[in-house]
Amino acid sequence: MSDKHTICLLNDSFPPVIDGVANAVVNYARNIEANHGHAVVVTPSVPGADDSAYDFPVLRYPSIDTRKLVGYVAGYPFSPETARRLLDEHTALLHTHCPVSSAILARELRDVVDTPLVLTYHTKFDIDIAKAIRSKLLQTSAIRALVQNIEACDEVWVVSSGAGENLRSLGYEGEYRVMENGVDVPRGGVPEEAVAAATGTWDLPQGTPMFLFVGRLMWYKGLRIILDALAALREKKIDFRMVVVGDGADGKEVRAYASQLGLDDVCFFTGAISDRTAIRAWYTRADLFLFPSTFDTNGLVVREAAASGTATVMVAGSCAAEGVTDGQNGFFIEENAESLAAKLTELCAAPETMRRVGENAQSELYLSWEDAVARAYERYEIVIDNYRSGKYPRHNKPLDGFFKSQGELMDSFALMESARDELRDGVTEDWDELRAMLQNGQEEVRRFFREQREKVRSGQEMLNEQIDAIWKRMDRYL
Repeated sequence: MSDKHTICLLNDSFPPVIDGVANAVVNYARNIEANHGHAVVVTPSVPGADDSAYDFPVLRYPSIDTRKLVGYVAGYPFSPETARRLLDEHTALLHTHCPVSSAILARELRDVVDTPLVLTYHTKFDIDIAKAIRSKLLQTSAIRALVQNIEACDEVWVVSSGAGENLRSLGYEGEYRVMENGVDVPRGGVPEEAVAAATGTWDLPQGTPMFLFVGRLMWYKGLRIILDALAALREKKIDFRMVVVGDGADGKEVRAYASQLGLDDVCFFTGAISDRTAIRAWYTRADLFLFPSTFDTNGLVVREAAASGTATVMVAGSCAAEGVTDGQNGFFIEENAESLAAKLTELCAAPETMRRVGENAQSELYLSWEDAVARAYERYEIVIDNYRSGKYPRHNKPLDGFFKSQGELMDSFALMESARDELRDGVTEDWDELRAMLQNGQEEVRRFFREQREKVRSGQEMLNEQIDAIWKRMDRYL
């Protein structure tokens, strides 16, 4: 029987910030807690976050609220309190789902809790970096730093073969393992009353083909291809309805473009929906899911749609199309509006084909989170054994000295916090005993705190030296 390990899951996003990776972390934590061991989530603080409903602890570390700028908060990856809590939890493995702030914090924590570090590469970060940073030189520097973060981990997972190929294109030369994500919806559609409650206020005539998109409203998700294809159908006098569920940084532009194309009466934007039953209702109501994205590395929405018996139109050769057979359990197109318009024209005249392929998708593409996390947990045990046996190389990647000094500094703070708590608990439990200890062993107490102060001072000196060295290197690019 498997040992019950404490697994620390780190990510830069977590509800109330909603995206595919945040959803993955929630489901990892829930399934680990319910079926395997104990889960702890570490994520940046978000104004208004309420973690009380989770049956696992969520540790929040300091952050800057940059949601209006980039849609996410920016975590400050230095948290002695987090280190202390993870020591108390006897953490067996760190699993970061983001190669940025969360990976930096995880590298520091690894030196505190002495556990292996696994990273899952979920998304094509080079596209996000290119969108956020215009300078090619700074883009190259950011990607190099990202790859160094990944290389510093003990084991690297990717959610699809395509994600692994993208990682290779960034310069990563190490090994990786494909570990697919699951979906958090059960197989099968929802009852008719649930469908009516979620969709009944929209103009969706029975018998008229209804297409669906669910996800962040970002142009790189293939939304322009969808809208241009719908405009082409409109010119052909083909009747249809399109529903777009989600929101994102490009949402305002996407809505404006749909209006510019004259699609307001047939293309509806619901905004973001967090209720999973409502999401399932939309999947159940749809005749076809449209996902012409080459950005996504896994395309969980394709399998969510499949769970409800809805087939997806996707770009041939994309990561979302992995494991899908054209005409059997999905439909392939080229990455352009003309190809999508031709496919939709064909399928609008063949509703039985859409239904049959949707049923095949439901039986052949579905993967539950329970099964996905069970596979991951089996691998956790191997990683933990490998780490304890010394099978992973020492961490001598660039900047590891910096992160080690950060870890040592956090370790010092955590020890001091623990010592303070122990003294406070002693006061609460038995003041007389504490006073006698202090009277009889004052020199021992002084010696302990001198050592801690020296450790903090040494750690700070190392940190300052590393910061100076990094600044000198960065100064060449600034």
